[in-house]
Amino acid sequence: MTAPARILLADDHALVRRGVRLILDAEHDLTVVAEAADGAEAIAQARSNHIDLAILDIAMPRQTGLQAARELSRALPDLRILMLTMYDNEQYFFEALKAGASGYVPKSVADRDLIEACRAALRDEPFIYPGAESALIRTYLDRVRTGDRLPVRPITEREEEILKLVAEGHSSKEIAVLLVISVKTVERHRANLLQKLGLRDRLELTRYAIRVGLIEP
Repeated sequence: MTAPARILLADDHALVRRGVRLILDAEHDLTVVAEAADGAEAIAQARSNHIDLAILDIAMPRQTGLQAARELSRALPDLRILMLTMYDNEQYFFEALKAGASGYVPKSVADRDLIEACRAALRDEPFIYPGAESALIRTYLDRVRTGDRLPVRPITEREEEILKLVAEGHSSKEIAVLLVISVKTVERHRANLLQKLGLRDRLELTRYAIRVGLIEP
């Protein structure tokens, strides 16, 4: 028999990880061999273990699943990636694809669709969970008809990293240490964020981070 695919499961809620692991480990061709509670830990686990598939929650501390997916897809191009999320909108679907993921599965339907999504990702096929496809196609066609573009990222990857850490309550000095950059660079990015997003202070940055799913309320 072929060895089961080795899976990394990353979610900051232990209860969610336990439930998802039960679903995956019940399948003969899938097995969870590593777990992580945040994006940074997920990257470390993927680098130190021979992983075939990483399942990443979008909203995690330190680094989001999307941030981790971008880094992993660059560092480990053969690794397959799926996003697991409580959010259900087109922005996350397109962001997941741009980050190198095969697609995403809402937690609300994980018990029904996750296995199929895993197998599709391991075959290097995109996965759109049932019910999302018609909505995504309809949105795309509406945009084409009206001449609108697909959603565009308003901030850079580095600015997104800093926005998340600011919203989590880290000081500029702490962010500089975490990202190995100068405090002046952190402050410059922070000022750019406020200007780009039309916001005034840390509180508004935090609200924005919650609204776009970088952190959970």
